[in-house]
Amino acid sequence: MIVGPAPLRRGRPALLLGLAALAAWAAWIEPRRLVVRHVEVGLPGWPPEHDGLRVGLLSDLHAGMAHAGPPAIERAVRALNREAPDLVCLLGDFLDRKAPVSRAVDARTVARCLAPLRARLGVFAVLGNHDWFAGGRRIAVALEEAGIPVFEDEARELSPHLWLAGVSDDRTRGADVEQALREVGEDAAVILLSHDPDVFPRVPPSVALTLSGHTHGGQVDIPGLPLRLPSRYGQRYASGHVAEGGRQLYVTSGTGTSGLPLRFRRPPEVVILRLMRAS
Repeated sequence: MIVGPAPLRRGRPALLLGLAALAAWAAWIEPRRLVVRHVEVGLPGWPPEHDGLRVGLLSDLHAGMAHAGPPAIERAVRALNREAPDLVCLLGDFLDRKAPVSRAVDARTVARCLAPLRARLGVFAVLGNHDWFAGGRRIAVALEEAGIPVFEDEARELSPHLWLAGVSDDRTRGADVEQALREVGEDAAVILLSHDPDVFPRVPPSVALTLSGHTHGGQVDIPGLPLRLPSRYGQRYASGHVAEGGRQLYVTSGTGTSGLPLRFRRPPEVVILRLMRAS
């Protein structure tokens, strides 16, 4: 009989226990966490009257996936409302019908969970690719009936010199950035909502800040292994603040999961951005 080295045999239970703990963390504990992330973003040319504007971001609920039922949505809504942001932006993928472990959640149920969101300048949304897989028009109607306008290649003036624009989901509808900005004045500060950050290279420098989700920050971040991201640009727009060519982008990792209901070193998050005039 061949027997392995004694230290190896003794270490095997500890290794198995460690792997089991990591699996439990990624499959059960981390996907049920919620982090409130505060980020200050300096924007060149940002109007002084809007210095300090606080923008709340909520993205990628993927309702219907494990860990992503109405209680999780309501918890994220409460977390945002406690922060009292000036503006709330919902960045798409409200529902998920594609994953093998998803279960049906009605669009109106999701909209009712989001309806209590409050912000001085309003609550606005764009749709994501999974919303269109799940019947996007129905989701848009449910959100609008709950008092949340859904932008598709359009813009709205929120206050003097401040506009909010939103584009259609690029993968399923084709984002038309030019159309979205058609009515925006030349002297306006513009915040642009795009579910997918791959739109960012087509955004003109006149836009002060683009806000996106979609990537989940890679969802599972194992040190030493490359992130797997649904992007044509690799890890270029994985998460967080990106400054590129004089333009600014912020990508939130969102709250839900896609594909497998796992998160590792990428906890669910809501984000509060404080927009400041860059010196």
